This record gives sequence, structure tokens and C-alpha cells, in this order.
Amino acid sequence: MSVKVFLFPALLIMLGSGLGACNKEKATKAEITVLDTAGAAVPGAYVKLFANPTNPLQADFSQLTMEGNTGSDGKVTFDYSDFYKRGQAGFAVLDILAKKDSLSGDGIIRIEEEQTNEETVTIAFGN
Repeated sequence: MSVKVFLFPALLIMLGSGLGACNKEKATKAEITVLDTAGAAVPGAYVKLFANPTNPLQADFSQLTMEGNTGSDGKVTFDYSDFYKRGQAGFAVLDILAKKDSLSGDGIIRIEEEQTNEETVTIAFGN
């Protein structure tokens, strides 16, 4: 009888701690790949993600601006996990600017919460 009294609360504690781990928040990331017109990865390209609101009276989105350079694989990853709040409906749509030397390109990426969002930008002369 005393073993059952001890085992049951211990089992409940173990189950309770395991269930909390199931709701762990996943990372919210944006991964940008920069390619040239031949489809080759462009290492060392400058990439900027930024909000460009159509109404200047909207909230200040400047904290979402991030900049970085692509690695040898032509990719750069930005982590927006600190900006996403659980229960928030949607996150952001950001403009992409990519440049290297005299080449440039742009695009748009929709950032969905708790996932790695991917977009490819092709850079060329005169973009």
C-alpha cells in the first residue's frame, strides 16, 4: 500500500514535467540565399532585411531591420525568435536588399512564426 502512495505522485510529477517540454517555442528564422544570374551562390554578398510600411503613421518597425553577409554557400540566416511572442497571429513581411560590388537584387520574404523561412534573391547588373 505504501509503495502505491509513493509511486503515484512520482509518476504524476514525471508526466507533468514531460508535457511542459512539448510546448517549447521553436526558432523564428529567415534564411536568404543569394545567387548570380548563372545560378551560382554568391559568397560575401551584403543582405539587409527591413520593413517598408506603406503608411508612415504605423508603428516603428525599425527593430526588425537586420543586416549580414552571405557565407561561402551564398546563404545568411537572421534570427527573429526574440521578436515573436507566443499567441501572436502572423509575424512580418520584410523587404530584402542584396548587393555585391556592382550587382544588386531585391525581394520580399514572409516571416512565419516558429519556422525557418527561406527566400532566394538573384543579383545582376542594373537591378
